[in-house]
Amino acid sequence: MVLDRIFSTLIGYCFGMILCGYILGRIKKVDLTKVGSGNVGTTNTLRNLGVSAGAITLLVDCLKCVFAVAVVWFVMGFRHEDPSIFMVYAGLGTVLGHDFPVYLRFKGGKGIASTLGFIIALFPFAVPIPAVIFISVVALTRYVSLGSILGILSFGIEITLFGMLGRLEYTGTQLYEVYAIVWFIVIVAISLHHANIKRLINGNENKFSFHPETRK
Repeated sequence: MVLDRIFSTLIGYCFGMILCGYILGRIKKVDLTKVGSGNVGTTNTLRNLGVSAGAITLLVDCLKCVFAVAVVWFVMGFRHEDPSIFMVYAGLGTVLGHDFPVYLRFKGGKGIASTLGFIIALFPFAVPIPAVIFISVVALTRYVSLGSILGILSFGIEITLFGMLGRLEYTGTQLYEVYAIVWFIVIVAISLHHANIKRLINGNENKFSFHPETRK
C-alpha cells in the first residue's frame, strides 16, 4: 500500500513537471525564470507573455492534475477496489512537480493553478468558496497573491470542516491522510508566496494587470 502511494505520487509528479508557461516562454524566446518574479506559473506568464499565454498556462496547469488523477484512477483501479486515496496522492505529486521540477533545480510555480486542478479533480464541491474569495479579493484589491493566499487557505478550512461533518468519502486513517495532504499543499503554497507577503506588508506588491510587463 505504501508503494502504491509513492507510485501514485510519482505519476503526479511527472505530470506536474509539464510547465506550460516555461514552454511557451521558450517558444517566444523568453526565459520566465529570469524575468518578473522568476516564476513559471500563470501570473508571471500573463505579465510577461500576454493574456493568451497566461490563459493557456492556467488551463494546462489545471488539466495536468486532472489527467494525473485520471491515470492513477485507471491504473490503481486494477489493484484496489477503491483507488480514491491514491488519486489524492496523484494530485499531491502534480502540485509538487509543478512547484519543484527537478529539471529547473526545483524552482517552478507557486502551485495555485495546479491546486485548482487538484480541487476540481478530487473535491469539485469545494470549488465555489475559494473561487469566490479569490475573484472578490482580486477584484477589490488587484492583488493576485492575496487572492491566492486567502483562496487556498479557505480550501484547507473547507475540507477540514467537511471532514469533521462526515461529508467526505474518506474514513479512518485515510481521512487523516487527506487532511495532511491538503494542509501540506496549503502551507507550501503560502510559503512560496513569502516574497509577495513581504511586499504586501510593505505596500509595494505588484497589482494585477492584463498588460504584459516584460521588464518587471
